Amino acid sequence: MWRVCFWVSAVPAVLQAIAMEFCVESPQWLYKCGRTNEAEMQFEKLLGPLHVKSAMAELSRSERGDDGESVKFSELFYGRHFNVVFIGTTLFALQQLSGINSVFYFSSTVFRSVGVPSSLANICMGIANLLGSIIAMLLMDKLGRKMLLVGSFFFMAFSMGLQAIGANRHLGSASVYLSVGGILLFVLAFSLGAGPVPGLLLPEIFPNKIRAKAMALCMSVHWGVNFFVSLLFLRLLEQLGPQVLYTMFSSACVVGAIFVRRHVVETKGKTLQEIEVSLLQTQ
Repeated sequence: MWRVCFWVSAVPAVLQAIAMEFCVESPQWLYKCGRTNEAEMQFEKLLGPLHVKSAMAELSRSERGDDGESVKFSELFYGRHFNVVFIGTTLFALQQLSGINSVFYFSSTVFRSVGVPSSLANICMGIANLLGSIIAMLLMDKLGRKMLLVGSFFFMAFSMGLQAIGANRHLGSASVYLSVGGILLFVLAFSLGAGPVPGLLLPEIFPNKIRAKAMALCMSVHWGVNFFVSLLFLRLLEQLGPQVLYTMFSSACVVGAIFVRRHVVETKGKTLQEIEVSLLQTQ
């Protein structure tokens, strides 16, 4: 059965690889390589002919502001770039410390422990994830990135709290509804903001000069924390018990909401230059 699952999961990867052939090239990369005409052509495909000149002008101003030698990895940890890199790495770390991938990886174990068929529950998780992603896509440019993140983290904290309460087996049948409902609400809450927003927000707040290295560092933190949380989840679940562990995850979500509220700037409707100025003012 697992072989069938692997083959099925390969289908989206193949479709994405084929679809990438029809994606436009990055205008910014073309411009940096001196291929200005090609950059204008890609902007025309992306934005339409009426916005090509303004987009090229903004790109030109941005590139002039980033003149100079490339930034070393060590320079991300001090000086003017530290604040924005700190925001990015901490945001991804808190995303994983919320326990989201432990929920994804070990949901079947949790469902079986409360007597719920894992196949049915996993289908419901997929529906919740898809529904939340669609809602986030519709609200991203209306409510803004910051509001979605704060609301998502608080909603996740509440949902994980339901799981912590549901872990009390003295509640009888209510514990089943609280546990399963908490997991489904948690996945929905994650997909509303904490899941999709960081991947969009961080490239917007990183200056062009450090964007590639800073994103590489943030993704390393993301997968590093993911690895350790997933590695230790079952051991901690056994040693601490579900109530304590889920309370820790819920607390991490609250910390995430507070961190976003205090440190993350809103990027909706702002140019890269305006975002950089906003970040400098928060330092």
